[in-house]
Amino acid sequence: MHDKFKDADVLLEIKDLKIEGYSDETWVPIIKGVDLTLHRGEVMGLIGESGAGKSTIGAAAMGYARDGTRISDGSIEFDGMELTTASEAERRALRGSRIAYVAQSAAASFNPSHKIIDQHTEAPVHYRIKKRLEAQEDAMELYERLRLPNPGEIGFRYPHQVSGGQLQRAMTAMAMSCRPDLIIFDEPTTALDVTTQIEVLAAIRDIVDQFDTAAIYITHDLAVVAQMADTIKVLLKGEEVEQAPTQVMLDSPQEDYTKSLWAVRSFNSPQRHRPTDGSQPLISVQNVDAAYTGGVKVLDDVSFDIYPGMTVAVVGESGSGKSTTARCITGLLPPMSGQIMCKGEPLPPRYKDRTRDQLRQAQMIYQMADTALNPKVRISDIIGRPAQFYGGLHGSALKQRVDELLDLIELDPAKFYSRYPPELSGGQKQRIGIARALAAEPEFIICDEVTSALDQLVAEGILKLLDRLQDELGLAYMFITHDLATVRSIADEVVVMQHGKVVEQGPKDEMFTPPHHPYTDLLLSSVPEMDPEWLSTVLEERGVDNIGEAADP
Repeated sequence: MHDKFKDADVLLEIKDLKIEGYSDETWVPIIKGVDLTLHRGEVMGLIGESGAGKSTIGAAAMGYARDGTRISDGSIEFDGMELTTASEAERRALRGSRIAYVAQSAAASFNPSHKIIDQHTEAPVHYRIKKRLEAQEDAMELYERLRLPNPGEIGFRYPHQVSGGQLQRAMTAMAMSCRPDLIIFDEPTTALDVTTQIEVLAAIRDIVDQFDTAAIYITHDLAVVAQMADTIKVLLKGEEVEQAPTQVMLDSPQEDYTKSLWAVRSFNSPQRHRPTDGSQPLISVQNVDAAYTGGVKVLDDVSFDIYPGMTVAVVGESGSGKSTTARCITGLLPPMSGQIMCKGEPLPPRYKDRTRDQLRQAQMIYQMADTALNPKVRISDIIGRPAQFYGGLHGSALKQRVDELLDLIELDPAKFYSRYPPELSGGQKQRIGIARALAAEPEFIICDEVTSALDQLVAEGILKLLDRLQDELGLAYMFITHDLATVRSIADEVVVMQHGKVVEQGPKDEMFTPPHHPYTDLLLSSVPEMDPEWLSTVLEERGVDNIGEAADP
Protein backbone atom coordinates (compact mmCIF):
# COMPACT_ATOMS: atom_id res chain seq x y z
CA MET A 1 0.00 0.00 0.00
CA HIS A 2 1.10 3.60 -0.68
CA ASP A 3 2.46 5.35 2.46
CA LYS A 4 0.71 8.58 1.50
CA PHE A 5 -2.72 6.98 2.16
CA LYS A 6 -2.10 4.92 5.28
CA ASP A 7 -4.20 7.31 7.41
CA ALA A 8 -6.89 7.93 4.76
CA ASP A 9 -10.32 6.28 4.91
CA VAL A 10 -11.00 3.35 2.61
CA LEU A 11 -13.54 4.45 -0.01
CA LEU A 12 -13.87 1.33 -2.14
CA GLU A 13 -13.08 -2.22 -1.17
CA ILE A 14 -13.50 -5.07 -3.64
CA LYS A 15 -12.89 -8.59 -2.34
CA ASP A 16 -12.56 -11.79 -4.38
CA LEU A 17 -14.57 -10.35 -7.29
CA LYS A 18 -15.74 -12.91 -9.84
CA ILE A 19 -17.57 -11.93 -13.02
CA GLU A 20 -18.85 -14.27 -15.74
CA GLY A 21 -19.76 -13.62 -19.37
CA TYR A 22 -22.34 -15.50 -21.43
CA SER A 23 -20.87 -17.19 -24.49
CA ASP A 24 -21.94 -20.21 -26.55
CA GLU A 25 -24.85 -20.87 -24.16
CA THR A 26 -22.68 -21.18 -21.03
CA TRP A 27 -21.30 -18.76 -18.43
CA VAL A 28 -17.52 -18.34 -18.75
CA PRO A 29 -15.35 -16.68 -16.03
CA ILE A 30 -13.99 -13.24 -17.11
CA ILE A 31 -12.74 -11.89 -13.75
CA LYS A 32 -11.32 -14.63 -11.55
CA GLY A 33 -11.15 -13.34 -7.99
CA VAL A 34 -9.64 -9.83 -7.95
CA ASP A 35 -9.16 -7.71 -4.79
CA LEU A 36 -8.89 -3.91 -4.85
CA THR A 37 -8.66 -1.32 -2.07
CA LEU A 38 -8.91 2.39 -2.86
CA HIS A 39 -8.54 5.21 -0.32
CA ARG A 40 -10.05 8.69 -0.50
CA GLY A 41 -8.00 10.87 -2.86
CA GLU A 42 -5.98 7.91 -4.21
CA VAL A 43 -5.56 7.29 -7.94
CA MET A 44 -5.10 3.67 -8.94
CA GLY A 45 -3.94 2.75 -12.44
CA LEU A 46 -5.31 -0.49 -13.90
CA ILE A 47 -3.19 -1.73 -16.79
CA GLY A 48 -3.09 -4.80 -19.02
CA GLU A 49 -3.71 -5.72 -22.65
CA SER A 50 -7.18 -5.80 -24.23
CA GLY A 51 -9.35 -8.50 -22.73
CA ALA A 52 -7.55 -8.32 -19.36
CA GLY A 53 -10.78 -7.22 -17.67
CA LYS A 54 -9.83 -3.60 -16.88
CA SER A 55 -13.10 -1.99 -18.06
CA THR A 56 -15.18 -4.82 -16.55
CA ILE A 57 -13.65 -4.14 -13.11
CA GLY A 58 -14.15 -0.39 -13.64
CA ALA A 59 -17.85 -0.96 -14.32
CA ALA A 60 -18.11 -3.32 -11.34
CA ALA A 61 -16.79 -0.55 -9.08
CA MET A 62 -20.12 1.18 -9.79
CA GLY A 63 -22.00 -2.04 -9.07
CA TYR A 64 -22.67 -2.39 -12.77
CA ALA A 65 -22.33 -5.43 -15.03
CA ARG A 66 -22.63 -4.95 -18.80
CA ASP A 67 -25.15 -6.85 -20.91
CA GLY A 68 -24.20 -10.51 -21.14
CA THR A 69 -22.10 -10.41 -17.96
CA ARG A 70 -22.98 -10.99 -14.30
CA ILE A 71 -21.23 -10.52 -10.96
CA SER A 72 -21.21 -14.11 -9.69
CA ASP A 73 -19.27 -13.82 -6.43
CA GLY A 74 -17.34 -11.49 -4.13
CA SER A 75 -18.11 -8.21 -2.41
CA ILE A 76 -17.97 -4.58 -3.60
CA GLU A 77 -18.18 -2.13 -0.72
CA PHE A 78 -18.38 1.59 -1.52
CA ASP A 79 -18.15 3.88 1.53
CA GLY A 80 -19.75 1.26 3.77
CA MET A 81 -22.48 0.24 1.31
CA GLU A 82 -22.42 -3.28 -0.17
CA LEU A 83 -23.19 -2.82 -3.88
CA THR A 84 -23.73 -6.49 -4.76
CA THR A 85 -26.76 -6.77 -2.45
CA ALA A 86 -28.03 -3.16 -2.76
CA SER A 87 -31.22 -2.62 -4.76
CA GLU A 88 -30.97 -1.27 -8.32
CA ALA A 89 -32.53 2.01 -7.11
CA GLU A 90 -29.85 2.42 -4.43
CA ARG A 91 -27.08 1.75 -6.96
CA ARG A 92 -28.58 4.19 -9.46
CA ALA A 93 -28.66 6.88 -6.79
CA LEU A 94 -24.86 6.58 -6.48
CA ARG A 95 -24.06 6.67 -10.21
CA GLY A 96 -23.46 10.15 -11.55
CA SER A 97 -23.69 11.71 -8.09
CA ARG A 98 -21.06 9.90 -5.98
CA ILE A 99 -19.42 7.68 -8.60
CA ALA A 100 -18.83 9.03 -12.09
CA TYR A 101 -17.52 7.44 -15.28
CA VAL A 102 -15.48 8.97 -18.12
CA ALA A 103 -15.59 6.84 -21.26
CA GLN A 104 -12.93 6.20 -23.87
CA SER A 105 -14.71 7.85 -26.75
CA ALA A 106 -16.31 11.19 -25.88
CA ALA A 107 -17.69 11.51 -29.40
CA ALA A 108 -19.71 8.30 -28.99
CA SER A 109 -20.78 9.11 -25.41
CA PHE A 110 -22.38 12.52 -25.86
CA ASN A 111 -25.84 12.79 -27.37
CA PRO A 112 -25.26 14.56 -30.72
CA SER A 113 -28.64 16.32 -30.68
CA HIS A 114 -28.25 18.18 -27.35
CA LYS A 115 -25.91 21.03 -26.45
CA ILE A 116 -22.96 20.08 -24.23
CA ILE A 117 -24.11 22.24 -21.31
CA ASP A 118 -27.61 20.71 -21.28
CA GLN A 119 -26.04 17.27 -20.91
CA HIS A 120 -23.67 18.61 -18.24
CA THR A 121 -26.39 20.09 -16.01
CA GLU A 122 -28.66 17.05 -16.18
CA ALA A 123 -27.10 15.13 -13.27
CA PRO A 124 -26.75 17.97 -10.69
CA VAL A 125 -30.34 19.07 -11.39
CA HIS A 126 -31.66 15.49 -11.27
CA TYR A 127 -29.98 14.81 -7.91
CA ARG A 128 -31.21 18.20 -6.61
CA ILE A 129 -27.61 19.22 -5.86
CA LYS A 130 -27.91 22.51 -7.76
CA LYS A 131 -30.54 24.53 -9.56
CA ARG A 132 -30.24 24.74 -13.33
CA LEU A 133 -28.57 28.18 -13.46
CA GLU A 134 -26.13 27.37 -10.65
CA ALA A 135 -25.23 24.18 -12.48
CA GLN A 136 -24.58 26.17 -15.67
CA GLU A 137 -22.31 28.62 -13.85
CA ASP A 138 -20.50 25.73 -12.21
CA ALA A 139 -20.06 24.10 -15.64
CA MET A 140 -18.39 27.26 -16.95
CA GLU A 141 -16.09 27.35 -13.94
CA LEU A 142 -15.11 23.71 -14.51
CA TYR A 143 -14.54 24.40 -18.22
CA GLU A 144 -12.16 27.16 -17.18
CA ARG A 145 -10.35 24.87 -14.75
CA LEU A 146 -9.99 22.30 -17.51
CA ARG A 147 -8.57 25.05 -19.77
CA LEU A 148 -11.23 24.89 -22.45
CA PRO A 149 -11.27 27.89 -24.82
CA ASN A 150 -14.14 30.41 -24.26
CA PRO A 151 -15.44 28.62 -21.13
CA GLY A 152 -18.53 30.86 -21.06
CA GLU A 153 -19.55 29.96 -24.60
CA ILE A 154 -18.22 26.49 -25.44
CA GLY A 155 -20.97 24.65 -23.53
CA PHE A 156 -23.60 26.09 -25.84
CA ARG A 157 -22.19 24.21 -28.82
CA TYR A 158 -23.17 20.75 -30.00
CA PRO A 159 -20.65 17.92 -29.49
CA HIS A 160 -19.60 17.83 -33.16
CA GLN A 161 -18.68 21.52 -33.05
CA VAL A 162 -15.66 21.03 -30.76
CA SER A 163 -12.46 19.02 -31.25
CA GLY A 164 -11.83 15.55 -29.81
CA GLY A 165 -9.56 16.79 -27.02
CA GLN A 166 -12.01 19.51 -26.02
CA LEU A 167 -14.91 17.06 -25.94
CA GLN A 168 -12.88 14.67 -23.79
CA ARG A 169 -12.27 17.51 -21.29
CA ALA A 170 -15.96 18.48 -21.40
CA MET A 171 -16.77 14.90 -20.43
CA THR A 172 -14.33 15.11 -17.49
CA ALA A 173 -16.06 18.35 -16.41
CA MET A 174 -19.41 16.58 -16.65
CA ALA A 175 -18.12 13.76 -14.44
CA MET A 176 -17.05 16.38 -11.85
CA SER A 177 -20.43 18.18 -11.96
CA CYS A 178 -21.73 16.52 -8.77
CA ARG A 179 -18.28 16.50 -7.08
CA PRO A 180 -18.21 12.68 -6.87
CA ASP A 181 -16.03 10.74 -4.41
CA LEU A 182 -14.84 8.36 -7.12
CA ILE A 183 -14.31 8.75 -10.87
CA ILE A 184 -13.57 5.86 -13.22
CA PHE A 185 -11.50 6.99 -16.21
CA ASP A 186 -11.68 4.39 -18.98
CA GLU A 187 -8.76 5.14 -21.37
CA PRO A 188 -9.73 8.83 -21.67
CA THR A 189 -6.74 9.83 -23.82
CA THR A 190 -6.23 6.82 -26.11
CA ALA A 191 -7.81 8.51 -29.11
CA LEU A 192 -6.03 11.86 -28.71
CA ASP A 193 -2.80 13.14 -30.23
CA VAL A 194 0.18 13.92 -27.98
CA THR A 195 -0.24 17.69 -27.71
CA THR A 196 -3.93 17.32 -26.81
CA GLN A 197 -3.27 14.38 -24.49
CA ILE A 198 -0.98 16.52 -22.32
CA GLU A 199 -3.76 19.07 -21.81
CA VAL A 200 -6.29 16.40 -20.84
CA LEU A 201 -3.85 14.63 -18.47
CA ALA A 202 -2.86 17.88 -16.77
CA ALA A 203 -6.52 18.85 -16.41
CA ILE A 204 -7.55 15.48 -14.96
CA ARG A 205 -4.66 15.46 -12.52
CA ASP A 206 -5.34 19.02 -11.33
CA ILE A 207 -9.02 18.49 -10.77
CA VAL A 208 -8.51 15.19 -8.92
CA ASP A 209 -6.02 16.98 -6.62
CA GLN A 210 -8.22 20.05 -6.07
CA PHE A 211 -11.30 18.10 -5.03
CA ASP A 212 -9.47 15.20 -3.33
CA THR A 213 -11.34 12.76 -5.58
CA ALA A 214 -10.36 9.10 -5.75
CA ALA A 215 -9.98 7.64 -9.21
CA ILE A 216 -9.48 4.39 -11.06
CA TYR A 217 -7.49 5.15 -14.21
CA ILE A 218 -7.77 2.41 -16.85
CA THR A 219 -5.20 2.46 -19.65
CA HIS A 220 -2.78 0.36 -21.66
CA ASP A 221 -0.27 3.19 -21.96
CA LEU A 222 2.32 2.78 -19.23
CA ALA A 223 3.89 6.20 -19.62
CA VAL A 224 0.47 7.78 -19.07
CA VAL A 225 -0.26 5.70 -15.98
CA ALA A 226 3.12 6.74 -14.56
CA GLN A 227 1.97 10.41 -14.62
CA MET A 228 -1.48 9.80 -13.16
CA ALA A 229 -1.46 7.00 -10.61
CA ASP A 230 -0.29 6.66 -6.99
CA THR A 231 -0.60 2.87 -7.20
CA ILE A 232 -0.50 0.54 -10.22
CA LYS A 233 -2.30 -2.81 -10.53
CA VAL A 234 -1.40 -5.06 -13.49
CA LEU A 235 -4.06 -7.47 -14.82
CA LEU A 236 -3.87 -10.39 -17.24
CA LYS A 237 -6.86 -12.43 -18.43
CA GLY A 238 -9.02 -11.48 -15.46
CA GLU A 239 -6.42 -12.11 -12.76
CA GLU A 240 -4.15 -9.78 -10.84
CA VAL A 241 -0.47 -10.09 -11.78
CA GLU A 242 0.94 -7.66 -9.21
CA GLN A 243 0.34 -4.31 -7.49
CA ALA A 244 2.75 -1.69 -6.10
CA PRO A 245 3.20 2.08 -5.68
CA THR A 246 3.98 3.68 -9.07
CA GLN A 247 7.68 4.42 -8.53
CA VAL A 248 8.36 0.91 -7.16
CA MET A 249 6.47 -0.67 -10.06
CA LEU A 250 8.44 1.32 -12.65
CA ASP A 251 11.83 0.70 -11.04
CA SER A 252 11.50 -2.97 -10.14
CA PRO A 253 8.54 -4.94 -11.48
CA GLN A 254 8.50 -8.45 -9.99
CA GLU A 255 6.59 -10.59 -12.49
CA ASP A 256 7.78 -11.61 -15.97
CA TYR A 257 4.55 -10.41 -17.60
CA THR A 258 4.96 -6.90 -16.18
CA LYS A 259 8.58 -6.83 -17.36
CA SER A 260 7.39 -7.78 -20.87
CA LEU A 261 4.95 -4.83 -20.86
CA TRP A 262 7.78 -2.51 -19.80
CA ALA A 263 10.06 -3.77 -22.60
CA VAL A 264 7.53 -3.62 -25.43
CA ARG A 265 8.74 -0.39 -27.04
CA SER A 266 11.96 -2.08 -28.11
CA PHE A 267 11.07 -2.92 -31.75
CA ASN A 268 13.13 -1.00 -34.32
CA SER A 269 13.29 -1.53 -38.05
CA PRO A 270 16.60 -0.55 -39.71
CA GLN A 271 16.34 2.76 -41.58
CA ARG A 272 16.41 2.61 -45.39
CA HIS A 273 17.60 5.46 -47.60
CA ARG A 274 16.45 6.81 -50.97
CA PRO A 275 18.12 5.29 -54.04
CA THR A 276 20.97 7.51 -55.27
CA ASP A 277 20.81 6.34 -58.90
CA GLY A 278 18.26 9.06 -59.80
CA SER A 279 15.36 6.60 -60.11
CA GLN A 280 11.90 8.15 -59.83
CA PRO A 281 9.63 8.03 -56.76
CA LEU A 282 6.72 5.58 -56.69
CA ILE A 283 4.29 8.27 -55.47
CA SER A 284 4.92 11.98 -55.73
CA VAL A 285 2.59 14.59 -54.21
CA GLN A 286 3.22 17.91 -55.97
CA ASN A 287 1.97 21.31 -54.70
CA VAL A 288 -1.44 19.97 -53.70
CA ASP A 289 -4.16 22.34 -52.40
CA ALA A 290 -7.47 20.82 -51.29
CA ALA A 291 -10.72 21.81 -49.58
CA TYR A 292 -13.98 20.08 -48.67
CA THR A 293 -17.07 21.39 -50.50
CA GLY A 294 -16.87 25.15 -50.73
CA GLY A 295 -14.98 25.36 -47.45
CA VAL A 296 -11.66 26.62 -46.16
CA LYS A 297 -8.45 25.24 -47.64
CA VAL A 298 -7.51 22.07 -45.72
CA LEU A 299 -4.25 21.46 -47.61
CA ASP A 300 -1.93 24.24 -48.66
CA ASP A 301 0.89 23.53 -51.15
CA VAL A 302 1.69 20.02 -49.87
CA SER A 303 4.61 18.23 -51.58
CA PHE A 304 6.56 15.05 -50.73
CA ASP A 305 7.86 11.88 -52.43
CA ILE A 306 7.60 8.21 -51.50
CA TYR A 307 10.16 5.80 -53.01
CA PRO A 308 9.59 2.06 -53.62
CA GLY A 309 10.05 -0.17 -50.55
CA MET A 310 10.29 2.77 -48.12
CA THR A 311 8.13 4.00 -45.23
CA VAL A 312 7.26 7.69 -44.98
CA ALA A 313 5.59 8.67 -41.72
CA VAL A 314 3.25 11.68 -41.85
CA VAL A 315 2.82 13.18 -38.38
CA GLY A 316 0.88 16.09 -36.90
CA GLU A 317 -2.02 16.66 -34.54
CA SER A 318 -5.71 16.12 -35.36
CA GLY A 319 -6.87 18.41 -38.13
CA SER A 320 -3.39 18.96 -39.59
CA GLY A 321 -4.39 17.44 -42.95
CA LYS A 322 -2.76 13.99 -42.72
CA SER A 323 -5.84 11.94 -43.66
CA THR A 324 -6.95 14.54 -46.22
CA THR A 325 -3.62 14.07 -48.05
CA ALA A 326 -4.31 10.33 -48.13
CA ARG A 327 -7.78 10.99 -49.59
CA CYS A 328 -6.19 13.09 -52.36
CA ILE A 329 -3.69 10.32 -53.19
CA THR A 330 -6.42 7.66 -53.40
CA GLY A 331 -8.65 9.96 -55.51
CA LEU A 332 -11.45 10.21 -52.94
CA LEU A 333 -10.96 13.97 -52.74
CA PRO A 334 -9.83 15.62 -56.00
CA PRO A 335 -7.30 18.39 -55.22
CA MET A 336 -8.09 22.01 -56.22
CA SER A 337 -4.64 22.38 -57.71
CA GLY A 338 -1.38 20.43 -57.88
CA GLN A 339 -1.12 16.77 -58.89
CA ILE A 340 -0.36 13.25 -57.71
CA MET A 341 2.19 11.28 -59.78
CA CYS A 342 2.57 7.51 -59.76
CA LYS A 343 5.85 6.19 -61.28
CA GLY A 344 6.18 9.49 -63.16
CA GLU A 345 2.66 9.36 -64.70
CA PRO A 346 0.04 11.83 -63.43
CA LEU A 347 -2.94 10.08 -61.75
CA PRO A 348 -6.45 11.35 -62.64
CA PRO A 349 -7.66 13.41 -59.64
CA ARG A 350 -10.95 11.48 -59.26
CA TYR A 351 -10.87 7.76 -58.45
CA LYS A 352 -13.75 7.20 -60.90
CA ASP A 353 -11.49 8.27 -63.79
CA ARG A 354 -8.62 5.94 -62.84
CA THR A 355 -7.99 2.61 -64.56
CA ARG A 356 -8.32 -0.60 -62.58
CA ASP A 357 -4.53 -0.93 -62.53
CA GLN A 358 -4.10 2.61 -61.17
CA LEU A 359 -6.66 1.86 -58.44
CA ARG A 360 -4.89 -1.37 -57.54
CA GLN A 361 -1.54 0.40 -56.96
CA ALA A 362 -2.66 2.32 -53.85
CA GLN A 363 -4.61 0.57 -51.06
CA MET A 364 -5.57 1.72 -47.59
CA ILE A 365 -5.67 0.26 -44.07
CA TYR A 366 -7.95 2.18 -41.72
CA GLN A 367 -7.73 3.37 -38.14
CA MET A 368 -10.84 1.67 -36.76
CA ALA A 369 -10.95 -1.92 -37.95
CA ASP A 370 -14.35 -2.15 -36.23
CA THR A 371 -16.00 0.25 -38.65
CA ALA A 372 -13.86 -0.65 -41.69
CA LEU A 373 -15.01 -4.30 -41.83
CA ASN A 374 -18.64 -5.18 -42.56
CA PRO A 375 -19.80 -7.21 -39.52
CA LYS A 376 -22.25 -9.25 -41.63
CA VAL A 377 -19.69 -10.51 -44.18
CA ARG A 378 -17.46 -13.55 -43.70
CA ILE A 379 -13.68 -13.04 -43.49
CA SER A 380 -13.23 -15.16 -46.66
CA ASP A 381 -15.44 -12.73 -48.63
CA ILE A 382 -13.86 -9.59 -47.15
CA ILE A 383 -10.41 -10.73 -48.29
CA GLY A 384 -11.64 -12.54 -51.42
CA ARG A 385 -13.50 -9.59 -52.94
CA PRO A 386 -10.42 -7.52 -53.97
CA ALA A 387 -8.63 -10.69 -55.15
CA GLN A 388 -11.64 -11.42 -57.37
CA PHE A 389 -12.03 -7.78 -58.53
CA TYR A 390 -8.38 -7.10 -59.35
CA GLY A 391 -7.00 -10.58 -59.93
CA GLY A 392 -10.05 -12.18 -61.62
CA LEU A 393 -9.72 -15.24 -59.37
CA HIS A 394 -12.63 -17.69 -58.86
CA GLY A 395 -13.41 -21.02 -57.20
CA SER A 396 -10.49 -23.02 -55.85
CA ALA A 397 -7.88 -20.47 -57.05
CA LEU A 398 -9.68 -17.79 -55.02
CA LYS A 399 -9.87 -19.99 -51.91
CA GLN A 400 -6.18 -20.80 -52.24
CA ARG A 401 -5.34 -17.07 -52.51
CA VAL A 402 -7.42 -16.24 -49.40
CA ASP A 403 -5.64 -19.02 -47.47
CA GLU A 404 -2.27 -17.64 -48.62
CA LEU A 405 -3.23 -14.15 -47.44
CA LEU A 406 -4.42 -15.46 -44.06
CA ASP A 407 -1.10 -17.29 -43.70
CA LEU A 408 0.74 -14.07 -44.57
CA ILE A 409 -0.96 -12.20 -41.71
CA GLU A 410 -0.29 -15.11 -39.31
CA LEU A 411 -3.92 -16.22 -38.83
CA ASP A 412 -4.80 -19.90 -39.29
CA PRO A 413 -6.98 -20.28 -42.45
CA ALA A 414 -8.78 -23.33 -41.02
CA LYS A 415 -9.96 -21.27 -38.03
CA PHE A 416 -10.65 -17.88 -39.58
CA TYR A 417 -11.85 -18.61 -43.13
CA SER A 418 -15.58 -18.65 -42.36
CA ARG A 419 -15.76 -16.43 -39.27
CA TYR A 420 -17.34 -12.97 -38.99
CA PRO A 421 -15.54 -9.80 -37.79
CA PRO A 422 -17.41 -9.47 -34.43
CA GLU A 423 -15.91 -12.84 -33.40
CA LEU A 424 -12.37 -11.42 -33.65
CA SER A 425 -10.26 -9.31 -31.26
CA GLY A 426 -9.13 -5.78 -32.19
CA GLY A 427 -5.67 -6.92 -33.29
CA GLN A 428 -7.07 -9.78 -35.40
CA LYS A 429 -9.51 -7.41 -37.14
CA GLN A 430 -6.65 -5.08 -37.98
CA ARG A 431 -4.77 -8.04 -39.51
CA ILE A 432 -7.81 -8.77 -41.70
CA GLY A 433 -7.73 -5.11 -42.82
CA ILE A 434 -4.09 -5.63 -43.83
CA ALA A 435 -4.90 -8.83 -45.74
CA ARG A 436 -7.70 -7.06 -47.60
CA ALA A 437 -5.26 -4.34 -48.72
CA LEU A 438 -2.70 -6.99 -49.79
CA ALA A 439 -5.31 -8.93 -51.79
CA ALA A 440 -5.17 -6.27 -54.53
CA GLU A 441 -1.38 -6.79 -54.80
CA PRO A 442 -0.59 -3.06 -54.47
CA GLU A 443 2.87 -1.51 -54.49
CA PHE A 444 1.87 1.24 -52.09
CA ILE A 445 -0.27 1.10 -48.92
CA ILE A 446 -1.55 4.00 -46.82
CA CYS A 447 -1.71 3.03 -43.13
CA ASP A 448 -4.02 5.52 -41.38
CA GLU A 449 -3.32 5.40 -37.61
CA VAL A 450 -3.48 1.61 -37.81
CA THR A 451 -2.20 0.97 -34.28
CA SER A 452 -3.76 3.84 -32.35
CA ALA A 453 -6.77 1.83 -31.10
CA LEU A 454 -4.69 -1.22 -30.08
CA ASP A 455 -2.81 -1.94 -26.87
CA GLN A 456 0.97 -2.04 -26.88
CA LEU A 457 1.68 -5.75 -27.21
CA VAL A 458 -0.88 -6.10 -30.03
CA ALA A 459 0.29 -2.89 -31.74
CA GLU A 460 3.87 -4.11 -31.69
CA GLY A 461 2.75 -7.36 -33.35
CA ILE A 462 1.05 -5.35 -36.12
CA LEU A 463 4.15 -3.19 -36.68
CA LYS A 464 6.37 -6.28 -36.92
CA LEU A 465 3.93 -7.83 -39.38
CA LEU A 466 3.88 -4.69 -41.58
CA ASP A 467 7.67 -4.56 -41.48
CA ARG A 468 7.99 -8.23 -42.49
CA LEU A 469 5.48 -7.81 -45.34
CA GLN A 470 7.37 -4.75 -46.56
CA ASP A 471 10.59 -6.79 -46.82
CA GLU A 472 8.92 -9.80 -48.46
CA LEU A 473 6.74 -7.91 -50.95
CA GLY A 474 8.77 -4.72 -51.49
CA LEU A 475 5.88 -2.45 -50.43
CA ALA A 476 6.03 1.30 -49.91
CA TYR A 477 4.05 2.69 -46.94
CA MET A 478 2.67 6.10 -46.11
CA PHE A 479 2.20 5.82 -42.36
CA ILE A 480 -0.19 8.41 -40.88
CA THR A 481 0.22 8.61 -37.13
CA HIS A 482 0.38 10.87 -34.10
CA ASP A 483 2.39 8.36 -32.09
CA LEU A 484 6.05 9.30 -32.31
CA ALA A 485 7.20 6.03 -30.74
CA THR A 486 5.73 4.28 -33.80
CA VAL A 487 7.58 6.69 -36.09
CA ARG A 488 10.85 5.97 -34.31
CA SER A 489 10.41 2.23 -34.74
CA ILE A 490 9.39 1.95 -38.41
CA ALA A 491 9.83 5.14 -40.46
CA ASP A 492 12.56 5.82 -43.02
CA GLU A 493 11.51 9.41 -43.68
CA VAL A 494 9.26 11.78 -41.74
CA VAL A 495 6.90 14.54 -42.95
CA VAL A 496 5.57 16.90 -40.24
CA MET A 497 2.26 18.67 -40.99
CA GLN A 498 0.52 21.52 -39.20
CA HIS A 499 -2.60 23.44 -40.33
CA GLY A 500 -2.51 21.79 -43.77
CA LYS A 501 1.11 22.72 -44.55
CA VAL A 502 4.29 20.64 -44.47
CA VAL A 503 6.46 22.36 -41.83
CA GLU A 504 9.47 20.01 -41.98
CA GLN A 505 10.51 16.80 -43.76
CA GLY A 506 13.58 14.61 -44.11
CA PRO A 507 15.21 11.25 -43.20
CA LYS A 508 14.22 9.93 -39.77
CA ASP A 509 17.68 10.17 -38.18
CA GLU A 510 17.91 13.88 -39.14
CA MET A 511 14.36 14.59 -37.98
CA PHE A 512 15.02 13.22 -34.49
CA THR A 513 18.22 15.27 -34.02
CA PRO A 514 17.98 18.98 -33.15
CA PRO A 515 17.68 21.71 -34.28
CA HIS A 516 13.96 21.27 -35.03
CA HIS A 517 11.20 23.44 -36.36
CA PRO A 518 9.45 24.74 -33.16
CA TYR A 519 6.37 22.65 -33.93
CA THR A 520 8.37 19.42 -34.39
CA ASP A 521 10.06 20.25 -31.09
CA LEU A 522 6.67 20.60 -29.41
CA LEU A 523 5.50 17.22 -30.76
CA LEU A 524 8.69 15.46 -29.66
CA SER A 525 8.64 16.94 -26.17
CA SER A 526 4.95 16.00 -25.69
CA VAL A 527 5.52 12.22 -25.80
CA PRO A 528 5.01 10.93 -22.23
CA GLU A 529 8.01 9.23 -20.62
CA MET A 530 8.13 6.45 -18.05
CA ASP A 531 9.03 8.89 -15.28
CA PRO A 532 6.33 9.89 -12.75
CA GLU A 533 7.77 13.43 -12.60
CA TRP A 534 7.65 13.93 -16.39
CA LEU A 535 4.28 15.72 -16.60
CA SER A 536 5.10 18.08 -13.71
CA THR A 537 8.45 18.96 -15.31
CA VAL A 538 6.90 19.67 -18.72
CA LEU A 539 4.18 21.84 -17.15
CA GLU A 540 6.80 23.86 -15.26
CA GLU A 541 8.88 24.35 -18.39
CA ARG A 542 5.97 25.44 -20.57
CA GLY A 543 3.92 27.34 -18.03
CA VAL A 544 0.36 26.31 -17.31
CA ASP A 545 -1.41 28.30 -20.00
CA ASN A 546 0.35 27.05 -23.07
CA ILE A 547 0.68 23.35 -22.35
CA GLY A 548 -0.45 22.16 -25.73
CA GLU A 549 -0.13 25.45 -27.61
CA ALA A 550 1.91 24.97 -30.75
CA ALA A 551 5.07 27.03 -30.58
CA ASP A 552 4.76 30.02 -32.87
CA PRO A 553 7.41 29.89 -35.56
